[in-house]
Amino acid sequence: MLEKTNQMNLLFDFYAPLLKGKQREYLELYYLDDLSLSEIAEMHEVSRQAVYDHIKRAEKQLFEYEEKLELATMYERRQSLTNKMIGLVEATGESESRETLLSLLRQLSDMD
Repeated sequence: MLEKTNQMNLLFDFYAPLLKGKQREYLELYYLDDLSLSEIAEMHEVSRQAVYDHIKRAEKQLFEYEEKLELATMYERRQSLTNKMIGLVEATGESESRETLLSLLRQLSDMD
């Protein structure tokens, strides 16, 4: 469940402005503020099922956006390359590390 929460938070960071009002609001309350379906339903004076339906539609929409745009995937790839480069720079100044670092920089440059 924690992995899904982290994934939804990442997708939400990238695609929240593309969601409709209630979908965005309910998803934020559920995943970011960690409220239960019942708490959200009570706050908005709707049924628990209505909240659940909005959240499920929003989740589906976020996954569809990611499938098409891949913003979160590219972000994670850039972070991974950056972390590898930092590790190499901190480790040593050997020529092997230098060549690997140059290769990673080229990969990072080619991503955009």
